[in-house]
Formats: sequence, structure tokens, C-alpha cells
Amino acid sequence: MARARSRIAGVISVFGELLITAGVVLALFVVYSLWWTNVLADRAASKQGDQMREGWNGAPGALDTKDGIGFLHVPAMSNGEVLVKKGTDTKSLNDGIAGYYADPIKSALPWDSKGNFTLAAHRDGHGAKFHNIHKLKNGDPIVFETRDTWYVYKVYNELKETSKYNVDVLQPVPKESGKSKPGRYITLTTCTPVYTSDYRYVVWGELERTEKVDKDRTPPAELR
Repeated sequence: MARARSRIAGVISVFGELLITAGVVLALFVVYSLWWTNVLADRAASKQGDQMREGWNGAPGALDTKDGIGFLHVPAMSNGEVLVKKGTDTKSLNDGIAGYYADPIKSALPWDSKGNFTLAAHRDGHGAKFHNIHKLKNGDPIVFETRDTWYVYKVYNELKETSKYNVDVLQPVPKESGKSKPGRYITLTTCTPVYTSDYRYVVWGELERTEKVDKDRTPPAELR
């Protein structure tokens, strides 16, 4: 009987140690996913952003967009400046940037006379540039900075949860936002609920005005 109890105690002890080990591994994975990937992504984004600004300071002429097209500034999200490049695939967004859609519906660009500038970024991990998207309210500014121009949008609607397959939110005229006529819109999309990718959170804005960039790159009033 004593020997049987000893064996049972040994099995319980080993099982307990395995649970502890599994817990440690899981904790390390969470730290990696929610913290270390942010560190790596921020480094990559900062390097790419510096490269783009260096390109802006070069000789005048056609803009080379291979390093990105500009920076997104959203004060309500407190995420600093976010480099924007083409593409919303996971590999691209893992570099701590926002990407504009090439498909399933091609994004307009801010300087186009009409259309919908549609963007995506991670909400958690890998820079988490849209983590605080839920803090955006109607009337809040969304500012996009290019080499020559500030584009100032104002939030006018949001969709807190929709299917990840709902591409209508990306349409040139986003009717789900309440619009029925062509204009110059911006759409921010990311995963929801937090720490999942089951659904999408969407925020829409409309262009209010543009400002030319001066020699000191003085930001518009919304960013001061």
C-alpha cells in the first residue's frame, strides 16, 4: 500500500512539474506575442520611416514610394506617427506599419480626386498601431502626412464589429458608413475583440482640408 501511494505521489509530482513548465512556456509566449514583437516591429518601422524621410529630403522629382507613401497621425489613438506602405498581408503589417489595400478592393490614395483611402494595421502585437482604435469618436482628426501635403480627415462614423469578410466597408463610396455620393474618404480597419482576429473594427473619416507642407514641416493645428 505504501509503495502504491509512493508511485501515485510520484506521478502527481511529475504531472505538477509538467503543468508548471507548460505555464512558464505559455507565459513566455504571451510576453513574446504582446511585448517583444512590438519592440521588433517598432525598430523595423522606425528604420523604414527614417529611410523614407531621407528620401523626401533628396532632389525634387517623382516620389519614390517603395519605402512608403507617408505617415498616419491619429492623436486619439496616441500611437505617434505610423508609416504607411502598400499591402495588408501579415508579413507587411508585422513590421509595425499600416498598409493600404491592394485587394480585394483597391484603395484610393489621399491625393486622388475621389475615393476611399483604406488602411489596416495590427491591434495587438507587431507594433499594435491600431490598438486604441476604440478611442476614436466622431469629429476626431485623422491626419495623413506626405512629402508635400497634410491631409486632414475627420471621423464621422464607426462600425464596432463586422465580419472579417465584409469588404463593403472598403468600397469607394462606403455606404455602410452612411455615405451615398463619391467623396474623399479614409477607412481604418483592424481586428476585434482585443487579442483575437474573429471580427473587424472599422472607423470612417472624410477629408476636411489639405495644407501644404512648409519648410519647417509645421504640423496642422490638429497635431499641435
